[in-house]
Amino acid sequence: MGAQHTTTTEIESGVVDAARLAAEGVTVGYGARTVIEDLDVAIPSGVVTTIIGPNGCGKSTLLRTLSRLLKPARGTVVLDGDDIGRLRTRDVAKKLGLLPQAPVAPDGLTVSDLVARGRHPHQSWLRQWSSDDAAVVERALAMTGVSDLADRPVDSLSGGQRQRVWISMTLAQGTDLLLLDEPTTYLDLAHAIDVLDLVDDLHESGCTVVMVLHDLNLAVRYSDNLVVMRDGSILAQGHPRDVITAELLHEAFGLRAKVIDDPVGDRPLIVPIGRAHVQLP
Repeated sequence: MGAQHTTTTEIESGVVDAARLAAEGVTVGYGARTVIEDLDVAIPSGVVTTIIGPNGCGKSTLLRTLSRLLKPARGTVVLDGDDIGRLRTRDVAKKLGLLPQAPVAPDGLTVSDLVARGRHPHQSWLRQWSSDDAAVVERALAMTGVSDLADRPVDSLSGGQRQRVWISMTLAQGTDLLLLDEPTTYLDLAHAIDVLDLVDDLHESGCTVVMVLHDLNLAVRYSDNLVVMRDGSILAQGHPRDVITAELLHEAFGLRAKVIDDPVGDRPLIVPIGRAHVQLP
């Protein structure tokens, strides 16, 4: 199933680095139901990629497949040149950090204890907890701005604080490849912006990020590379300025919209057109 409307322009103004993570001819689903069939996608290194599309199109299924939570019926996911299905779970966790939708911490677990769990892939009978692990946890807490919350129970935090803590745990794994499934779920707009600003900071520090988002304008503003899905296939991929058009939005989402320049940014802005309070020429 070949991709349509795929852009080949370079991300931003430079040549995109070779992909560390890619799906090659992947078919995957749940039981007898196929969600994605014969899909190819390469995730550019060093940028923020966001997967968008209507509900049920396969966004989270693709992310779960890229992270090895789902095993393809056919095809291969390649991580740093290796078939991810042949790698040990511990080795995958050393290279790739995943934040699933709405994760839940055990009751009473403190922030520092949760973030320390990110070091588990690096532990063994021969290598126990060390000062190096403690330093990594401390750095992860600092990078996400939650050092002052270290002794607080996770279940006492606000939604935005909890998301920062969970991202801190993925950072403690010591990987620069992060997969985030709906990191702004259940957050109000202010906290969603706060979390996405953190994602942008992590990108600036050298992380490659892959996200699934529902809010189209936030996806456009915070992404260097968009993957637009519909019915388990990819309609388009590329920089938001090259991808987002009124025609594509209608094809992907059945959405009538006007695409204008963002008055406070350098990306497109999507203005949905409904029936109420609309003034059209």
